[in-house]
Amino acid sequence: TIFFFVPKPPLLLPSDTIMSIAVLDGATIRSFVWDDEAFRRSVEDRFLLLDTNHDGLLSYSEFLHELQRLRVLDSSGFGEEEAARSGEQLALIYAGMFQAFDRDRSGAIDMAEFREEMKRMLLGVADGLGALPVQMVLEDD
Repeated sequence: TIFFFVPKPPLLLPSDTIMSIAVLDGATIRSFVWDDEAFRRSVEDRFLLLDTNHDGLLSYSEFLHELQRLRVLDSSGFGEEEAARSGEQLALIYAGMFQAFDRDRSGAIDMAEFREEMKRMLLGVADGLGALPVQMVLEDD
């Protein structure tokens, strides 16, 4: 699990949590994405963890559970700098994120869709970071 360092609020983790720190920049992320075997293995492992009913597809509820667990956006402000969003706004944002992954609009995300959107998103992050490093806390799970 990856947590971004943000100035507020403080990130509190259980005392028995094992963590390491990674410094990433755009080149590091691009290198990972273009390492076909490492990227494929990482994305497929994550997909299999998210696919809790093991049907080979991510439903909206499986996808939503991961977004909420990662606190991509929530009312604490962890995933955003400005004021907290309402529940209705969050629902629209999460639905939009699901649609970005569900490219064929089938109502579920298959492995290929998940892999392609993860690649697109990570390359976007890499472009945004450029050479500026970001320090991250990695929770070993």
